[in-house]
Amino acid sequence: MAKSAFVAIAGRPSAGKSTLLNALCGEKVSIVSPVPQTTRNTVRGIVNKPEGQLVFLDTPGYHLSEKKLNLRLRNVSDEAFADADIVLYLVDATRRPGPEEEAVAAALAQVSSRLVAAINKVDALESDAAAARLFIAAKFPSAPILEVSALKAVGLDELLAALYARAAEGPAWYPEEYYTDQEPVFRIAEIIREKVFLHTRDELPHAVYVSYEDSSRGENDSLLASYDLVVERESQKGMLIGKGGSMIKRIREEAEADLAGIFDYSVRLKLSVRVDPDWKKNDKRLEQLIF
Repeated sequence: MAKSAFVAIAGRPSAGKSTLLNALCGEKVSIVSPVPQTTRNTVRGIVNKPEGQLVFLDTPGYHLSEKKLNLRLRNVSDEAFADADIVLYLVDATRRPGPEEEAVAAALAQVSSRLVAAINKVDALESDAAAARLFIAAKFPSAPILEVSALKAVGLDELLAALYARAAEGPAWYPEEYYTDQEPVFRIAEIIREKVFLHTRDELPHAVYVSYEDSSRGENDSLLASYDLVVERESQKGMLIGKGGSMIKRIREEAEADLAGIFDYSVRLKLSVRVDPDWKKNDKRLEQLIF
């Protein structure tokens, strides 16, 4: 019988979790940007091999903050760790372990028997894989430790082999052709949000959420989808629109270009910007956005 397992990817912000998920799946499953905490939800990516099926759960980076948004993100990660069959602990070899890494390790203490560790970014000039290995071995002496480069797709076969070795026999949860189970509405919103993270700066990326409004079908089964980009302050609204609408146009055009490679139908976007000053403090809103 083939094997199957749910694998939660754990790590601090910018450890390369989303890049690794995309490399393992061979498709763009999770959005990526240089800005820490780009991931806000548990995003599933599916790998099918002769050995069986692994369902990866990309989790938000484990960030030390008592703000309501960050507490919600940590809760999402903790739930994924608790529910997963295997936890893949990803450590960034280019950064020395510090308080944030200690917090991640502490959060994973309860799942140490289900843990596989991977040291990422070993191809970088500033990497110190030896220091990362010592840190992991001290915290989780029984965990296998592998070295990978998610960006260069190095060491991924060995990593998958280690995960399949830990997986139990079981049925596939998804059809073989699936590489993610994301609904189109969510996936489009994430691509839009990625462009916001890539092209804005300072506090603005974290001040934005993307709200689906409506959609309709056009000629040749094309999709016209309307989304609101919601910010916290009126000044941020102007920054997101840009001079003469230049920023919102760039976000729309780049998102549409990416979506053309994801869906087998044309997606045209209508984007608007509005202000909701309290969205990060609204428990109901955070439950809708972060799951």
